[in-house]
Amino acid sequence: MKIYEEAQTTALNFETRRHFLKQCTTGLGMMAMGSFLQSCNFLGGNTSDPLANTGNPLAPKLPQFAAKAKSVIYIHMAGAPSQLELFDYKPELEKLHGQLCPQSLLEGKKFAFIRGVPKMLGTRAKFSQHGQSGAWISDMVPYLQTVADEVSFLKAMYTDQFNHAPAQLLMHTGSARLGRPSIGSWVTYGLGSENANLPGYVVLASGGKNPDAGKSAWGSGFLPSVYQGVQCRSKGDPVLYISNPDGVSGDLRKQSIEAINAINQKEYEEFKDPETLARISQYEMAFRMQTSVPEVMDIKNEPEYIHKMYGTKPGEESFANNCLLARKLVEQGVRFVQLFDWGWDTHGTGKHESVDIGLKEKCMESDQPVTALLMDLKQRGLLDETLVVWGGEFGRTPMQENRGGLTQAFYGRDHHTEAFSVWMVGGGVKKGYSHGETDEIGYSGIKGRTSVFDLQATIMQCLGFDHEKFTYQFQGRPFRLTDVHGSVIKEILA
Repeated sequence: MKIYEEAQTTALNFETRRHFLKQCTTGLGMMAMGSFLQSCNFLGGNTSDPLANTGNPLAPKLPQFAAKAKSVIYIHMAGAPSQLELFDYKPELEKLHGQLCPQSLLEGKKFAFIRGVPKMLGTRAKFSQHGQSGAWISDMVPYLQTVADEVSFLKAMYTDQFNHAPAQLLMHTGSARLGRPSIGSWVTYGLGSENANLPGYVVLASGGKNPDAGKSAWGSGFLPSVYQGVQCRSKGDPVLYISNPDGVSGDLRKQSIEAINAINQKEYEEFKDPETLARISQYEMAFRMQTSVPEVMDIKNEPEYIHKMYGTKPGEESFANNCLLARKLVEQGVRFVQLFDWGWDTHGTGKHESVDIGLKEKCMESDQPVTALLMDLKQRGLLDETLVVWGGEFGRTPMQENRGGLTQAFYGRDHHTEAFSVWMVGGGVKKGYSHGETDEIGYSGIKGRTSVFDLQATIMQCLGFDHEKFTYQFQGRPFRLTDVHGSVIKEILA
């Protein structure tokens, strides 16, 4: 009230504006500080924040408009698979195999490892057309060939990041820098979860390592931490420390959580920090997860024909097991399931990092379970409401990697930002469709180019959100997943 009283006094005494500002500096400063604190949610005044409006931040919520998809399974092949050996057939590149790369393809371009003048590298796989759509798919993924008419390809994707970690961050958070919420966090923030006993966002990693971007690829950034991904395991305890310690019973655990949350509730009532509500929700979720998660994450009771279809082996940590778990999780109402599989980096520096041997090995591990996942979702009536996305963080060059005189015994391709392939199946996208086209050697897109932001906008569209209007207030401005970029790829929508 001080600022208004001083303003009235100033007006009555016919003082100048300069006098007003001189006398009211404290009040103006408090106004500015109040505005800043409210934008950071310290005052609990953000009415768009579901944490402040409901006792359960993961309660199911309606999207902005009618949606085709209710959940997402995002399969990220960390390391970036070569589109030229899988989905982007380039017979002209075969004719150039072994020839020196033209300087026009090198000048002014950034590559991770290419030095000097490399040689052109023809595809190391055989391509053929499949399904009524006539999609060109290589023999490295023979199982996927059988469901070609379910798949929508984006053939001319591009990015502006040529190193793994920032490219993965850009793909999953909309920014190459740390601190932004992942797409899975945005989805659970907007839609909540359909199962109160399971996280809304589950992450499963295989290949022996996490992606280069680390856990930031599924972090919640500036969103309340209740929306971050929960990493689970397909071997041992599905979540670390989910079991009670020796000597601690379920009743004692429950009483402890109730006591802790009573203190947290008092803290929230005093300071209105939404992170306190997030902490309360996470304690309660952790307790419920102790009984629900082990049951959902156990695949031993699946029928034998399901294990044969996926190639799963209960008790192992594998990509196949994770694909089966992804189906079980969305079946139980989990909103966003993220599969990361490490090991798709094919520079040719060793047998297992080559595009002719290493890539084929990775495809042998993943092709059957990925295709089984699509078929399983379809036969259960889940595919129409589940959006499945497959891809890496960038593409691979049409020339062979050249590290400046270092001997390379195997064929490899360098990182490439100008062209790569992503495919989508299920809720909201067309069947048997191919969008975009690269030039005759697969170097850059010449038709229907689509960016990382366009892909993100399209995923949000399938889930019932306008990516330009779906925002979160932070530090004085509304943020969104796609920042100031992106357009929905309308051509691929059903």
